[in-house]
Amino acid sequence: MSAKTPQEAAVPLLVVSPGSDTVEAINGLLRRAGVAAHCTWVEGAAELPTALAGNPDTTLLLVATTDDDIGPVATARDQAAPDLPLVVVRTRLDENQLEADLARGACDTVSLARPARLQAVIQRELRARRIQEALDATLRTAQDSRQQLDTVLRRSNDAIAQVQEGILIDANGSWLEILGYERAEQIAGQPVMDLFDPASQPTLRGALIACQGGRWSGHGINVDAIRADGSRCPLELNLAAGEHDGEPSVRLVVPAPRREERHLADDLSAAVHRDPRTGLPYRQPLLESIAARFGAPLPGGRRFLLCISPDHFTGIEHDLGVLGSDDFVRALAQLVKSQLLPNDLLGHYSGTGLMALLERGTERDAEAWAERLIDRVSREELSFDGKSVRATVTVGLAFVPNSTPRLDPVAQDALDAVRRGRLAGGNQLFAYSRAESDTRVQSHDVVWIKIIKAALMEDRFRLVQQPIASLQGHDAGMADVLVRMLDPNGTEVLPSEFLPPAERNDLLKNIDRWVLSAALRQAANRGTGCLFVRLSGDSVVDATLLPWLDAQIQAIQVDPATLCIQITEEVALRHLQEVRRLATALRERRLRVALEHLGVAEGAASLLDQVPADFAKIDGSLMQGLKENRAAQDRIAELAAAAQERNIPTIAERVEDANTMAILWQLGIHHVQGFFLQQPEDVVLADG
Repeated sequence: MSAKTPQEAAVPLLVVSPGSDTVEAINGLLRRAGVAAHCTWVEGAAELPTALAGNPDTTLLLVATTDDDIGPVATARDQAAPDLPLVVVRTRLDENQLEADLARGACDTVSLARPARLQAVIQRELRARRIQEALDATLRTAQDSRQQLDTVLRRSNDAIAQVQEGILIDANGSWLEILGYERAEQIAGQPVMDLFDPASQPTLRGALIACQGGRWSGHGINVDAIRADGSRCPLELNLAAGEHDGEPSVRLVVPAPRREERHLADDLSAAVHRDPRTGLPYRQPLLESIAARFGAPLPGGRRFLLCISPDHFTGIEHDLGVLGSDDFVRALAQLVKSQLLPNDLLGHYSGTGLMALLERGTERDAEAWAERLIDRVSREELSFDGKSVRATVTVGLAFVPNSTPRLDPVAQDALDAVRRGRLAGGNQLFAYSRAESDTRVQSHDVVWIKIIKAALMEDRFRLVQQPIASLQGHDAGMADVLVRMLDPNGTEVLPSEFLPPAERNDLLKNIDRWVLSAALRQAANRGTGCLFVRLSGDSVVDATLLPWLDAQIQAIQVDPATLCIQITEEVALRHLQEVRRLATALRERRLRVALEHLGVAEGAASLLDQVPADFAKIDGSLMQGLKENRAAQDRIAELAAAAQERNIPTIAERVEDANTMAILWQLGIHHVQGFFLQQPEDVVLADG
């Protein structure tokens, strides 16, 4: 038998009346109205306290009387159960009597002569009583939850701070300990931004905005807090939306380190393989890790090996002494480490030299990272035992081939590059590409031409797509389309391998058309959203492209608005007239147009005036190390403002960490794409 609902269960009522006839009449009247009443008869006011004590769940108190004063009953009710609703039932009723009863504390006065009104009043009071009980229960639960939250806040090993409208309103002991304060009152009530280094404030501000808007997905951000003594303290913050005193708030949490016994073996291994000064691996473990990474497939982009060497180290050792110079190497290693992404590798290659393996989208991304590192080191003043030193570094960069890379030749390239950079005066980046100096490039191209043509004939290309995510809280169903080639054995070949020889041998137009045709078929399958497809410079100046595209759209029966043609800033500046005509013609056909890699060259804002575009894609090189790069932040803000003035949505390319995404939120960027959000996924094309 199922349990009764609150509406079906008998409602306990107390009826104060000199006789039982009135009680039975009220009970019958309520049951006919659908109220399952359980009436308990109380003969007079003197017995009411005892009856209330014996019936703690009483929902309603009725006084059935002729013309008696209800004062004694109201007084007894007020003393024993002041919140219990009181309804007076009289044989005769007039306005004066009603007013007098209300003054005594009654909710209402009804008459047995008007049964419909009696039923309605009692049902009204029962509903009000249930609502009040539910509200009281909710308030008790909220109060209990708040007490539990406060207990967790105080006892948690995690450092927790509550922020409301940008103001820090509470912090637990762990948070105070991290920042060097004794009492929460010392920091409560002040802007939370005052507790963080100015370089970290854009990141935190953007993350707070996103979290308050319900668009933060729990990613951690790396920031530098300012301790009570003025020193900086690096933190990894987790943000979560919550409530404080019934108002929306954001919790900033620094998870406490959790070590388990099973980690002891790993710790011992790390002690053998890592430098205790820097925590970075020694040469042999580093090379083993890099070689293992070379054997793992790369989902996109390229790998780069970099050697980082301090300039004029002999002079630094002379100025600082042996121990001081050792501290300098440690500080340099930590500075380099702070610029890396989680998937990068870094370690000691020689006494003072470091080696890093980066995975980035393009060559320009790796070069931008190295240039920012060189600039950061040159501006940093390092102090050891009262002695200050300014230093510079030289970075040698080598490109790792995507197909069957071998560590020895790539490492030699990086070492040769750093040597050349130091011979040229140091404090610079020297990029070395074996392909650029290899006299066999031409003979290799002969092989690549055959492979590419065979792949086109045998349809051994395929599409992958990378979602473009909205920062405005809605999914527009947009994705960037990328191309892959399969060799005769079915092994995937990345664009960085086959596109350069294709470009050198006039095969890009053929690949572009395969990609466009496949993307149109995929867009027809999707029906909604938009696929972004890039055109090479060769296709931009190809006069036969538009007639071919018209025929494809007609044959596939696809909505042109589901395809967006991407043209790079470089191609647009090199072929401005052709690009302007092409963009205009594409939009007349209801295809959309995007200018991508904006911000590499000067004059991106003017380019938006000269070329009609539906989207502005900001170059991924500006996203690398965005947290510390105020110049890049200003550049992105400038591009975002220029696009906003022209009502052009912006898309940030190659977003690779939560800090960057938080800053982009604050800068007003509309969409983002990159491996941090999602790696490219295969596109399954329908037959036909």
